[in-house]
Amino acid sequence: MTRTPTDKHIQQSYELARERYALLGVDTGRALKTLADIQISLHCWQGDDVGGFENPAAGLSGGIAATGNYPGKARTADELRADLDMAYSLIPGRHRLNLHAIYAETERVVERTDLRPEHFARWAEWAKEKGHGIDFNPTLFSHPKAAGGFTLASYDRGIRQFWIDHCIACRKIGAYFGQTLGTPCVTNIWIPDGFKDTPVDRATPRLLLQESLDAILAEPIDPAYNLDAVEGKLFGLGAESYTVGSHEFYLAYAVSRGVLLTLDSGHFHPTEVISDKLSAVMPFVHGLLLHVSRGVRWDSDHVVTLTDELQAIAQELVRGGYLNRTHIGLDYFDASINRVAAWVIGTRSALKALLIALLEPLDHMRALEMNGDYTARLALLEELKTLPLGAVWDYYCLQQGVPVGDAFMEQVRNYEAQVLTKRR
Repeated sequence: MTRTPTDKHIQQSYELARERYALLGVDTGRALKTLADIQISLHCWQGDDVGGFENPAAGLSGGIAATGNYPGKARTADELRADLDMAYSLIPGRHRLNLHAIYAETERVVERTDLRPEHFARWAEWAKEKGHGIDFNPTLFSHPKAAGGFTLASYDRGIRQFWIDHCIACRKIGAYFGQTLGTPCVTNIWIPDGFKDTPVDRATPRLLLQESLDAILAEPIDPAYNLDAVEGKLFGLGAESYTVGSHEFYLAYAVSRGVLLTLDSGHFHPTEVISDKLSAVMPFVHGLLLHVSRGVRWDSDHVVTLTDELQAIAQELVRGGYLNRTHIGLDYFDASINRVAAWVIGTRSALKALLIALLEPLDHMRALEMNGDYTARLALLEELKTLPLGAVWDYYCLQQGVPVGDAFMEQVRNYEAQVLTKRR
């Protein structure tokens, strides 16, 4: 059984850590204040294995797969909101929600092209009451009109128009969230389009996708309410040889159209990292949406942990001064473990990575580098790895009124026993 330190011990440890970081010119209080202002968008689909409420009996398709059968997944929007409430209560700071179109609440089946703000009114009411912003996504998978593997890039004009109309409807829903909640909604478009085997014509589907996206974005929406983003991918199930919406396609599109570029840390080659891409694209794009995930071999959607790459992403955001132009969201779905814990572990890991970056003596590090003292730079970077980050993190959790260390697991287990295990 893990023993949690007392408040007194946490404060004492923090004071020692504060003094140690101060020797390097780092203000831990300022770092914690900056961290408290960062909002991470939790992805609703971790809570129910990407099922949604449109047709819960339908299976997933379009390169989407959730593995595992851990008991207690949310079956209704009320259950999903209750699970989210529990997760938010265990995560320091105030954070957002990332919602997919298939999570609409309707009395009857509503076609995706006919979705309207009123179908998400209860989500908006809940978010306003709890103080969460909402981000949004059209759902271009798990639907008969996506069964052929193509949506916005389909050769079939009727199929393309259906998905164009769906995305237009979703932009209006995003604007509704932004206006209602007083914070811009990031509406992100991802499509599964591609070929399992090598295509003859790579150009035409991309020209069709460009045409479809232009039609979707034709109507201007006040950026105070809605921000548009486009998300690429290397490959997907059923699209192993060719993905229409590749990183290069969307990078060019985002630059030319002035929309946000979405970088998903699980959507590239296993040896390719998005931390190195941030400073390369930021001079040219309006802003970024990050979908922070953890790729394992071919599977892009594992629970976020405090890996070297997660830390590198956070360091690039802080070192480059990109925090105010970057929207951070999580994107994974693990049905093999407690779903509430998956949210909490992933979000706390992302926040720890950001704290590590905020506690760097950046000015001193830059000076060493600019003066060509790479030996001292390396020595300092190695020393930073063993500084008392944990004491600062524990103090932040105490300050924010959430459990310290892994003490959150006791509340997760109680919630599982009292709520999740009773779901059938």
